[in-house]
Amino acid sequence: MDTLKRKLIIISFLLMTSVILYSQNDEAIIEAFSNSYTHEYAGDYAKAIEFMKRVNSDNSYEVNLRLGWLTYMSGLFTESITFYQKAITIMPFSIEAKLGYVYPAAALGNWEQVIKQYNDILRIDSKNSTANYRLGLIYYGREDYTTALRFFEQVVNLYPFDYNSTLYYAWTNLKLAKTREAKVLFNKVLMMQPNDSSALEGLSLIR
Repeated sequence: MDTLKRKLIIISFLLMTSVILYSQNDEAIIEAFSNSYTHEYAGDYAKAIEFMKRVNSDNSYEVNLRLGWLTYMSGLFTESITFYQKAITIMPFSIEAKLGYVYPAAALGNWEQVIKQYNDILRIDSKNSTANYRLGLIYYGREDYTTALRFFEQVVNLYPFDYNSTLYYAWTNLKLAKTREAKVLFNKVLMMQPNDSSALEGLSLIR
């Protein structure tokens, strides 16, 4: 057998071996995900985590994302942040990983990290409604109504007939003494939810 043919046989063997190993690894990961879902639905988060950790890898976005969620649901907030951060490091433009990160960060009261994640999302997608709305809520809660207005306005421009964002937009305008705008918005809320108590309260403060 000449040298070239021998090399081709060796290369073919190595390729076949790597495909088989990759396929086996894929099957193990899929099975781990399947088992983790089964135990999550049963409320056994510890077992669900155990199955995912068996196939865990610092290079797997999907596994780290899944572990971030499961550890959050288990109340392991610091560990959850670590897994979500790994997922973000692997896929820096992933919005879902950043949205996941904010849950354990908020649970720990780390609001500056929450704000950072939302701002990172807006740098990727300036019109992301979830990030805009939640930042609006944060600044509204801090009574920074000028900043809150900017975020709620973005959401309402995208979803003009959305109940929650329109209601908060109305209240933010009222807090800033923009009574004409607030009145229009509270009336729009009543189109969505007739007899809405919050909108009626807002209107009573204007009249």
